[in-house]
Amino acid sequence: MTTLTAHTESSPRTGKIRLANVIRSEWIKFWSVRSTSITLVAAGLATIALGMIFSAVAESDDVEGPAALLSDPVDIALGSIGLTEMIIGVLGVIFVAGEYSTGLIRTTFASVGRRSRVIAAKAVVIATGVFAVGLVAVTGAVAAGQALYAGSQATVAVTEVWEVVLGTTLYLTGIALIGVALGFMLRSTAGGIGTLFGTVFIGPGLLTLLPESVTDAFMKYLPSEAGSAMMSRVSDPELLSRSAGYAVFAAWVIGLLIVAGVLVNRRDA
Repeated sequence: MTTLTAHTESSPRTGKIRLANVIRSEWIKFWSVRSTSITLVAAGLATIALGMIFSAVAESDDVEGPAALLSDPVDIALGSIGLTEMIIGVLGVIFVAGEYSTGLIRTTFASVGRRSRVIAAKAVVIATGVFAVGLVAVTGAVAAGQALYAGSQATVAVTEVWEVVLGTTLYLTGIALIGVALGFMLRSTAGGIGTLFGTVFIGPGLLTLLPESVTDAFMKYLPSEAGSAMMSRVSDPELLSRSAGYAVFAAWVIGLLIVAGVLVNRRDA
């Protein structure tokens, strides 16, 4: 891994490194490490490719399992989002925890001075990268999926489901930020990934084992379920409304980043 330190250009009046310079340094760091940049691009390409495959075999007799229950052409085209979000979340964890494992984070903190700026810079960089790649991938998956859809339902233009495209893109971006927060909080790649999977991917399944009254009360407020409300094409009575889904999901992302900031400032690197 190439070792890069933060750019040290400072404001002539304050003598402190500006946030813009830290963001520039983190941007270079992110895209110069092949494992992170290739993973992000590969996740985008996989989203499009799998969406095309799922759409092309829609309602085929060869399709079995949960996929056979899908009929909406947009849902089918975005059928790989579950895989994409796992990859993106892991990428967020690695972007931070990887520096703790190599010790580079100490150099970064020492160069910047204010640790909150490092958190903000990493969040801006990964959010920008994931949003850009995600928007292209989600739009491409929906557009290509509609063109190749082999089912009996009516297809739609991308412009008719822009809320789904935007919601899905923002959900992926938020998952990456949750990964960043967990990376700072736990300072461990394994610990961060394990917590991410337990909270976002496994948690909803475990919650269904509890009494129905508990499930109904808490399930919809989990990050994944709030994200489902953001990505849903039609209103689902078992989910939050789209606007409420945005609010709850944003609260998760912002809350975890705040907790990460508090922990980072209170302990040694």
